Amino acid sequence: MKKINRGIGTRNYRKLERVVKGFSNHRRIEILELIARESEISVREISSALNTNYKTISEHIRRMTIAGLIIKRSAGSSVRHKITPRGETILKFLRTLE
Repeated sequence: MKKINRGIGTRNYRKLERVVKGFSNHRRIEILELIARESEISVREISSALNTNYKTISEHIRRMTIAGLIIKRSAGSSVRHKITPRGETILKFLRTLE
């Protein structure tokens, strides 16, 4: 049998899946847009701005960080969040779908 060239390796498919899962929720897209507008924002500030439960926002942030869409930075006793270049690219892509 002839072997088919798949183009993207299996590891890359999994990496892409992790990225897609990072923004595959309407609330995560809202969070991503908020962080893009207001860089260096805390989970509490995000929770307040979106009128959503702190724990829920925290879990969304965790998944988005794993996907490489945002980064965390410690600032004293709080943690600040900033969008990554990948996150900016995802937002641009999502805007093309509107």
